[in-house]
Amino acid sequence: MSQSFDYDLLIIGAGVGGHGAALHAVSCGLKTAIVEAGDMGGTCVNRGCIPSKALLAASGRVRELRDAHHLKSLGIQLSEVTFDRQAIAEHANAIVTKQRDGLVNSLKRLGVDIIQGWGKVAGEQKVTVATSAGEKIITAKDIILATGSIPFVPPGIEIDGKTVFTSDDAVRLESLPQWIAIIGSGYIGLEFADVYSALGSEITLIEALDQLMPGFDPRIADLAKRVLITPRDIETKVGMLAKRVVPGSPVVIELADARTREVVEVLEVDACLVATGRVPLTKDLGLESVGIELDRRGFIPVDDYLGVSQNGKTVPHLWAIGDATGKMMLAHAASAQGIAVVETIAGRPRTVDYHSIPAAAFTHPEIGFVGMTEPAAKEKGQAEGFEVAAVQTYFKGNAKAIAEGETDGIAKVIYRKDTGEVLGVHIFGLHASDLIHEAASAIAQRQSIQDLAFLVHAHPTLAEILDEAYKRALSPH
Repeated sequence: MSQSFDYDLLIIGAGVGGHGAALHAVSCGLKTAIVEAGDMGGTCVNRGCIPSKALLAASGRVRELRDAHHLKSLGIQLSEVTFDRQAIAEHANAIVTKQRDGLVNSLKRLGVDIIQGWGKVAGEQKVTVATSAGEKIITAKDIILATGSIPFVPPGIEIDGKTVFTSDDAVRLESLPQWIAIIGSGYIGLEFADVYSALGSEITLIEALDQLMPGFDPRIADLAKRVLITPRDIETKVGMLAKRVVPGSPVVIELADARTREVVEVLEVDACLVATGRVPLTKDLGLESVGIELDRRGFIPVDDYLGVSQNGKTVPHLWAIGDATGKMMLAHAASAQGIAVVETIAGRPRTVDYHSIPAAAFTHPEIGFVGMTEPAAKEKGQAEGFEVAAVQTYFKGNAKAIAEGETDGIAKVIYRKDTGEVLGVHIFGLHASDLIHEAASAIAQRQSIQDLAFLVHAHPTLAEILDEAYKRALSPH
């Protein structure tokens, strides 16, 4: 290390991205510190992936055990199934604490200095941290900004944290409203609809765009609607804007036609979850001190190597990763970016292949996807002059799914007709979040269906759903 710096690497933000970067930096021999103003572990550990998966696990079990018809088909009968909301909430909270402690201990064990306070850039290779003991000035050879994101609350919506709230509060499960409105049908809205419906709440799902689940492949969205929404106690309002939401008892929601903005209906519900996406947490980071402005949506502009960069001018030794860059708002994407930046710092320049990063919604059954949706692939095909084809296989033909009595779902593989390269894979069904990784690996290696069709999968397993899809792509008759 050059003696003129306090650290080789200083990371602002101790979420999954910052943590991953710190661990990799230590393994590369860099003296590292991490600055955090809030809870160690960021959104994922405290208010996102971790607690929501704990709630989904518990509520999913309740749904399963209450499905007398399904259990009877397996020869099982149960009398009444009850649950304790407080105990489910405590289960989620205990896991959060355990994960957070594990994260902090791993940093301490490796000798990473943890500095509590608000960090901001104060010039090239320099950061100021507002701590409880006053302002600290720290220098570092390289600086990574990993400040994450917060829930987006549209104008007109008032939050009180009790009757109108975001996912930040919903993961605490402080109450179980009889009737809850969920604004937004992306993966956050879908996952909470799964939790609340399993635990007995009635739901109104409000989506401003003209179709439910707008980010998903259309075929998956159609099937998911049929399985996750229609048979459950969920009514949907599509093409509707929640123009005004007033907390209280009841919560009053003014619904407007998304096109005309005219109010067409007023709902009165017990609670409202606002799941309208997330925005970067990038204000007050001192970027002006190095001549950088945030883009119009508030993201930190970066180049291909995640160097902070604007109009072709890159700030040396300053990097940004994770939600704050807006590339892919996923914890594991942030972690991959952090590792790539540390590799670049260590003289082994590395970029992230976003095309092969999988994502999942942990509904029951799950959704897993990687690469492009069919419309996006066809658009690329038209622009570049190749034809796109897609094949589908069904869980109802899979021996393991039949044995489990869980046969809802499909796998869809989208590929180039000329080279056979896989462009996107979408799975809706049992354990889709685990199954998708084989496809992610295939896309990362740019494999063709010709090669994939000859791989051997254990029988009987759910993984054969992809095996069958690849084989079908070779002989689509």
